[in-house]
Amino acid sequence: MKKLSVRRRHPLAAVVVLLFALAATGGLYAAFAPADKAQADETAQSLAIKEGQKLYTVGCASCHGTGGQGTTDGPSLVGVGSAAVDFQVATGRMPAQQPGAQVPKKPVIYSQAQIDQLAAYVASLGAGPITPTEKQYNPAGANIAKGGELFRNNCAQCHNFTGEGGALTDGKYAPSLDGVSPKHLFEAMQTGPQNMPSFPDTTLPEQEKRDIIAYVKTVNSDETPTPGGFALGGIGPVAEGLFGWIFGLGSLIAVAIWVAAHTAKAKKS
Repeated sequence: MKKLSVRRRHPLAAVVVLLFALAATGGLYAAFAPADKAQADETAQSLAIKEGQKLYTVGCASCHGTGGQGTTDGPSLVGVGSAAVDFQVATGRMPAQQPGAQVPKKPVIYSQAQIDQLAAYVASLGAGPITPTEKQYNPAGANIAKGGELFRNNCAQCHNFTGEGGALTDGKYAPSLDGVSPKHLFEAMQTGPQNMPSFPDTTLPEQEKRDIIAYVKTVNSDETPTPGGFALGGIGPVAEGLFGWIFGLGSLIAVAIWVAAHTAKAKKS
């Protein structure tokens, strides 16, 4: 009788089987994990919208309508996007205390989490500019000189060439940009709040927005020198010249009167 030959397994066979098992497990994870994550994100977004709707009903619906359609007291919010909500609410401009030519900046009454929920609800009403990420508005490494050129061409007409702000028509005004966060500067350019025109990426790309932000933050910095002396609010050479003329000439007149008065007393004595 012939002896049955027994085949011996290769020493690496077990390793190969283990690798196949791990690959199969990884394949199953890749197949199901993204779906689970997407479902979790969708659930979180739905909860944010639901909570945002509650906040909207209490604080916004009286002016903007129960469905964001707008009323005689407030514009429609359909299509304004989450960026507009984040800017208006996170700067305290909304909810407005009273109607007027322009809603001023005031202390914020909502937490950032609540603002995000409000933004999620308003964004669900219609597509619009999305709240930017830090990568989008961070001015680190931006071209300050280019930002100054862009600012003078597009913004200085209203905000002054150093961002100090200025008066507009019918009781409106361009607010000062001193102390405004890079995020809110970016959102203002995205959405065009109140009297400001909007600058979408098709008009002003993200990089140019960052350049402008870098210029605004630099020109208003305490470390930025003022070679001309006192900046006087950065109003410009006409105002500075008028200041020098009035106070300089006034000081000379006062000194002349004082000298004349003391000379007259000296002659009498």
